[in-house]
Amino acid sequence: MKMVIFGLTISSTWGNGHATLWRGLCRALHAGNWSVTFYERDVPYYAGHRDFEQAPWCRLRLYNEWDDIAAGAARDLSDADVAIVTSYCPDAREASRLVLDSHATRVFYDLDSPVTLDRMARGEPVPYLPANGLKDFDLTLSYAGGTALDGMKTQLAAGVVAPLYGSVDPDVHHPVAPDARYLNDLSYLGTYAPDRQDALERLFIQPARFCPGKRFALAGSQYPADFPWIPNISYFWHMPPAEHPSLFCSSVLTLNITRAAMARVGYCPSGRLFEAAACGAPIISDWWQGLDAFFEPGLELLVAHDTGDVLAALAMTDAERQRIGEAARKRTLACHTAAVRARELERLLEPAWRARAGAA
Repeated sequence: MKMVIFGLTISSTWGNGHATLWRGLCRALHAGNWSVTFYERDVPYYAGHRDFEQAPWCRLRLYNEWDDIAAGAARDLSDADVAIVTSYCPDAREASRLVLDSHATRVFYDLDSPVTLDRMARGEPVPYLPANGLKDFDLTLSYAGGTALDGMKTQLAAGVVAPLYGSVDPDVHHPVAPDARYLNDLSYLGTYAPDRQDALERLFIQPARFCPGKRFALAGSQYPADFPWIPNISYFWHMPPAEHPSLFCSSVLTLNITRAAMARVGYCPSGRLFEAAACGAPIISDWWQGLDAFFEPGLELLVAHDTGDVLAALAMTDAERQRIGEAARKRTLACHTAAVRARELERLLEPAWRARAGAA
């Protein structure tokens, strides 16, 4: 089976969560006898922080301009079984035209669906959406569930819509020995986003102010110069996926914060949530509707609504936190791996295959 993907990036994890997800999913698909080709525009900010180029489980096609690969992409699609266009793909509209003219099962995967719907509600342009919306695709996948699925239908005219949630590759994210560079009492790993800042202030910066004797670790790119740094916060401006387990396993507790547009929609687990859980790290997360569909609060993770909740979690015993981390890892390996999502994707594709076969 052959799959062709036109996406944002698989080659660089800098400032985005797409790359890590695609790496795990492509590896899992390859293990299931899929041949995967990923088209990615070679932009400077990813080229300067590239941590993946080629692997047996994915053929990466980097290009400078769409015209450079349009003919080759059309040839790739001529014998493809599945073609996927994703949100934030710089050439999504051009790729969509090719995909919709192909004989492949045609899929649009919005890895940022709550953000997409929020921008549309505000009347802002969404350049990665085709002019006719999503009505011509055989299947629309959404990274978030809940009301996002209704929005994809009503606002974007999508026909068949289903969630394909984030996942983790347990061969990459797993328990490791603590690293002295990263030892901390509370860590947060995430790219800077203005709509996460209020939660970051309540759940990370304020606890750091209240606990000057504890160590806090913040990792991620694009934080502004006027970010409220305080002495007991260590900052790691970019952390490649290979280092994530070391950070999580060097943390007494790790924090998950969801972007505001995602949290409003609910059913929006981030890839970082599953990464930390796969490493056995005790997690404390902001609350959003549907969180308990992925992890059981109090048993597999902790929930924080305010600064006091974080301070209470920091006051727990190591044994209590360890039990939570172990339970989250067990749940993740059973339900949230890339291999599980790859099989879910195959099941979601089956009706579209049958429909196209019947139409032919």
